[in-house]
Amino acid sequence: MSKKLLPKYILEHYEVHEFKHACAILKEDFPEEWSDIIEVLEAFKLKKSEIVKGGGRKSSISNKIDKYLYDKLGWKEKSFDTKVVIDGTPHETPTHKIDCLKNRVALEIEWNNKDPFYDRDLNNFRLLHQLDAISVGVIITRSTELQGVFKSIGGKVGKKYGTSTTHMNKLLPRIEGGGAGGCPVLVFGITKELYINDLNDDDDVLLCFEDDEEDNDE
Repeated sequence: MSKKLLPKYILEHYEVHEFKHACAILKEDFPEEWSDIIEVLEAFKLKKSEIVKGGGRKSSISNKIDKYLYDKLGWKEKSFDTKVVIDGTPHETPTHKIDCLKNRVALEIEWNNKDPFYDRDLNNFRLLHQLDAISVGVIITRSTELQGVFKSIGGKVGKKYGTSTTHMNKLLPRIEGGGAGGCPVLVFGITKELYINDLNDDDDVLLCFEDDEEDNDE
């Protein structure tokens, strides 16, 4: 499989799944974007202090990845205005904005959202690839194995990162079922190998999570 093109560090620290030769396409046709993705993944660490901190609309974990791609590597958030014309009458076919786009590579970050957001992302990839607007879709999410880490932290963390939120076991069946259509997709799952306990046991940590289900951390 072409995911062997990835550096050893990435394969050892992330759960990687590729579909329709996404790695080969990225490395050969989009070497700058390929290098960017590897760079941000190699720089990333999953800190306990960020896990226990409330995120509001978007968590500090998602923001950290976004900021690295935006500020250091020139990726941008992008909305597409798409429509079809039927018998001379235009009909809008709206797509959700892409978190990070560079050249023809679309990247979405799903850290802790409701799992139907995967359907939105994959449908976006499918439509934009069909319209020849993107060549590859990339998703950075969390590996299901992190549930064990969340439970070990205790407090409200286990509830916040529930089984109905975005994690790998919720994503793979959607891709395998054709959710992305013909779009090549590369998925990286953040694993416990990236976890760092940067808090002392004696620290008085406030688990400032809201119970409101609408308050999701992307």
